[in-house]
Amino acid sequence: MSKTTSKMLIGFKYVYLTTFFALLAGFFYPIITNTSFDSVIHGVLILFVGLAGGILLYKSATSESKRMMFLGGGFGLIAISLYYILQFTGRI
Repeated sequence: MSKTTSKMLIGFKYVYLTTFFALLAGFFYPIITNTSFDSVIHGVLILFVGLAGGILLYKSATSESKRMMFLGGGFGLIAISLYYILQFTGRI
C-alpha cells in the first residue's frame, strides 16, 4: 500500500469518527431549535475522552510491559468522561 493511500485512510478514519460522534451528540437538535452548537461541541469532546480511555484499555490488554499504566489511565479517562456526562446533564 502506498503512503498516499495509507494517509488517506487514516484521515478518513478520523473524519468518520468525528462525524459519528457529532451525530451521536445531537448535531441536528440545534438546527431544528435554532440554538447554539455549544452542547454538540461539548458532547463530541466528552465522547473523545471516553474513546481515548477505551483505546488505553485495549492497549493494556495487548501490552506486556506497561499494562498497569494503560489500565489505570484508561479507567481514569472513562471515569472523567462519565463525570463530564453527569455534570453536563445536571445530575451533579
